[in-house]
Amino acid sequence: MNVYKKTLTAALAAAALTGLAAAPAAAESTAAVTIRVEYAYSQNVWEGMNVQFNCPTNQVLTGRSHSGDENGKTTYYCSAIYINDQQVQVSPGDWDTGQRENKSIFVAPANQVLTGRWHTGDENGYTKYRTAALYWQGKQVRLTSSRWTGTYKESHHYWEAAPGQVMTGRSHSGDENGNTTYRYSTVTFEG
Repeated sequence: MNVYKKTLTAALAAAALTGLAAAPAAAESTAAVTIRVEYAYSQNVWEGMNVQFNCPTNQVLTGRSHSGDENGKTTYYCSAIYINDQQVQVSPGDWDTGQRENKSIFVAPANQVLTGRWHTGDENGYTKYRTAALYWQGKQVRLTSSRWTGTYKESHHYWEAAPGQVMTGRSHSGDENGNTTYRYSTVTFEG
């Protein structure tokens, strides 16, 4: 009977040591990462002139401003995303089919970000968006905690996402004096 107790105690001790040896590997796979969304580029375009705007390669939309009516200027702000100081890969998809600007609501598919916008005409014209999935070290980056901003008057506004966030949607109602809102999400990664 004493042999059984010693064998059981030795087996439990060995199992505990094995668990301790495996703990650092598990901790490394779930270790926190550092995510940085860094402004990289902006471009002014004439809003109603059928300009197909795309952020440069491996960049995403993080802001937009507009001044005037459909003949006014729109500025797009693009950023690069870094995880542990390595740039995230942006894999753009196709343009959506578009919708009338004066009653538009666009939300990117889950875990996708906006990378482009294409508008033609006035408030009765059509607006299209281009989205992209994000990848780091071959794994998809997640976008969480999505929220809508308050309203902005389209004819005179500036909006830029907070640090660590990206643009994932936009809505507009009315003409250039109507309201525009933006949807933003937080960049996250779970390895």
